[in-house]
Amino acid sequence: MIEMQIDDMTCDRCVSTITKAVHLLDRAAKVEIDLAAKRVRVESPLGPVKLVAAIRSAGFKPTAA
Repeated sequence: MIEMQIDDMTCDRCVSTITKAVHLLDRAAKVEIDLAAKRVRVESPLGPVKLVAAIRSAGFKPTAA
């Protein structure tokens, strides 16, 4: 499980965009997002480097949680 803090995630549209970005890499990934805490947890065999890069390419700035 990879956990990230995404402080610039502010709304449901952000949640949708981040989920889609992860699923473009791994359609079977389990994505859990806590908008209030601005935390994202992803269960995927892909490493954190690829997942963070996908979220950054969607316009967000994830950091280690």
